[in-house]
Amino acid sequence: MAAEKKATRAAFGATLAELAAAGVPVVAVDADLSGSTTTKKFAGAAEENAERLFNVGIAEQNMIDVAAGLSLAGNVAFTGSFAVFGTGRVYDQIRNTVCYSKLNVKIAPTHAGVSVGPDGGSHQMLEDIALMRVLPNMRVLVPADYDACASALKLAAATPGPVYVRMGRASVPCVYEPGCELEIGGSRTLREGGDVTIVACGVEVNEALIAAEQLAAEGIEAEVIDAYSVKPLDEATILASARKTGRVVVAEEHSVIGGLGSAVCELFAEQLPTRTALVGVRDEFGTSGEFEELMRHFELDAEAIVKAAKGLL
Repeated sequence: MAAEKKATRAAFGATLAELAAAGVPVVAVDADLSGSTTTKKFAGAAEENAERLFNVGIAEQNMIDVAAGLSLAGNVAFTGSFAVFGTGRVYDQIRNTVCYSKLNVKIAPTHAGVSVGPDGGSHQMLEDIALMRVLPNMRVLVPADYDACASALKLAAATPGPVYVRMGRASVPCVYEPGCELEIGGSRTLREGGDVTIVACGVEVNEALIAAEQLAAEGIEAEVIDAYSVKPLDEATILASARKTGRVVVAEEHSVIGGLGSAVCELFAEQLPTRTALVGVRDEFGTSGEFEELMRHFELDAEAIVKAAKGLL
């Protein structure tokens, strides 16, 4: 695990530029936030890319509809904006225009979760995974770091139909190596263990690895699974680990309602009743603060995962 920190959003514009250079007909549609989402870097990477970025202004619903039209013209269309606007404000358009018709539109907002920090509860989107997961035809990817995000964006571009890629604002430690490969419906077991399973996604993956180290110091071996594909979920890997350990902690920088935790609990309810603890935001809005402060405040950090694991033991 590298010490270097990068924001997942930083991969967005750079990866779009890489895809365009490789001949993929990518376009980006942004709602007046191209600097923050980094799609501006995509437009500036090559002269021909300038015509591939469409800034529709503060009109997020129009952003989705423009992307839908561009996809019908043969493009792989990515939408930007902040997650609170890019999923919440545009839910009707994503549902009825993109998902209903299985259009080749990739919903890829940045600034999801509490990583928005000082912008506060109005901008800290903690319900986006739930909103996107419930939609028919939508796939949901929540990468852990910069390199995983670059892979997720490439995977989204190569996957026909709607895909949601969740990105954050804060710089987070690098977990994966450059060039790592992800797959729809996949996961990655980052640490083996037999006492408790920690299933995590996004920024919680690094916290899970730290928690596993702390638990190991106390003689508790935790298995850590990065469930980056929240939908479809890698059911086989999670079930196999649950059978081995008998105890599962699910950690996500999202509401405990409707996200990864709900997906895992739904799986267990149908196929393998398992003692499960959820680490996530407890049915409340966010608040203003620095990212690290908010991780502690909402009990999303490694210490919270350790506490949950011990509670199961």
